[in-house]
Amino acid sequence: MFSPQGPSPRELAIQALSSVERGYDLLAPKFDHTPFRTPDAVLDATADALRPLGPFGRGLDVCCGTGAGMRVLEALCQGRTTGVDFSAGMLAQARRAHPAAGWVRADVRALPFAGAFDLAVSFGALGHFLPAERPALFAGVYRALRPGGLFAFPLGAPPPVTSGWYWALLGFDLAMRVRNAVWRPPFVMYYRTCPLHAVRDDLTAAGFTVTTVPLMGRRADGSPRYRLVLARKPHAEIDRPYRRPA
Repeated sequence: MFSPQGPSPRELAIQALSSVERGYDLLAPKFDHTPFRTPDAVLDATADALRPLGPFGRGLDVCCGTGAGMRVLEALCQGRTTGVDFSAGMLAQARRAHPAAGWVRADVRALPFAGAFDLAVSFGALGHFLPAERPALFAGVYRALRPGGLFAFPLGAPPPVTSGWYWALLGFDLAMRVRNAVWRPPFVMYYRTCPLHAVRDDLTAAGFTVTTVPLMGRRADGSPRYRLVLARKPHAEIDRPYRRPA
């Protein structure tokens, strides 16, 4: 799973016993040599699916990490591209790889933007947010987009219960829950807390109009390997979907 340039077991253990921020600061120099980095094939498929929906002006990569998402934004956006993350180590790597982009260190649960972007993307980050934290994340992205702006991110299909991956991911999530119950600070990274139906509900509650398109072909049962979630901010407040008062 890891290339020779990737982190050692000792380095991974130290990261896993750190906070999310500190863990990614430590992992940053070798992150692109791990399976945690979004594969180029997924990035390119995302760009291909978004291209007919453009052109786009300014672009934002939410939880940008080392800047892999810039591969998508630079291919689609005619204006300035920006990445935001709370790990200084990851941002340092991203800045070296993409010096022309803007880089902002911030907690994405409180994004410091308003009406600034036409396209926002995110790759592999939702597992770092507990379900109760997603509304703040999505509200911030909604606020950061201009009217008519688009928030897009791929979600992999859940593996069937008969597959080894299903049990591997379940075991990982259970191990993380035990780790967080007995060790501080917590390290939030779960693979099974962001099913499509829950993500769609949270995006809709934030004000987005949500659709999906299949991505990366189909599995043996005919279901898409990935779905690209397309969350559109209405062009005007009058177009905002009705939400029943709490």
